[in-house]
Amino acid sequence: MLNRKKSKEIVFVDKKKKRHFTSPPPLPEIDRVTSLKILGVTMTESLSASDHVRDVITRCAQTLYALRVLRSHGIEDSALHTVYQSVAVARVMYASSAWWGLTNAVDRQRVDAFFRRSIRSGYCSSDLPSFGVMCEQADQQLFEKILANPNHMLYSLLPPPTVASQNYNLRPRTHDRQLPPHTGRLTDSNFLTRLLYNEIY
Repeated sequence: MLNRKKSKEIVFVDKKKKRHFTSPPPLPEIDRVTSLKILGVTMTESLSASDHVRDVITRCAQTLYALRVLRSHGIEDSALHTVYQSVAVARVMYASSAWWGLTNAVDRQRVDAFFRRSIRSGYCSSDLPSFGVMCEQADQQLFEKILANPNHMLYSLLPPPTVASQNYNLRPRTHDRQLPPHTGRLTDSNFLTRLLYNEIY
């Protein structure tokens, strides 16, 4: 039975098309919201990850107090860096493949600024990669797992393999899948679309 007190409704609309879009009538007794947390990731009605980034950075900044307490009790720097990686970095990177493509330059700068502040404060190692590099590495690892495992839950979302050409001696590609069409910004932000086109040219 539907729990109407816990149920929320959100209508996703492309910001560029919002002026020409008429929202459907709201469902009775169900609140319509402009942002919604889905499995720990906050998404807005315009499919922006900005609210999620702000929320994550705020919560990570609060953990710095706990790290400061640990350091005042004499924890070694190497152990402090491990705790930072396990708490702050892991929280920032949680499900990044799902929302990384929906971030803008300001969102990414906000995360990198938090990491730089943590490095200056000595909470993490100075060789910590940038947010963009870590997201790209996480994307590539997940994509390779999907390609190699037909039983992976995302494998069925891959496009079919390309037909081998007998007439052209083309350079090796990073995968053997057909390229999906570019239909818009939101489609290009999709994890599989981004990875299928990654380093393809």
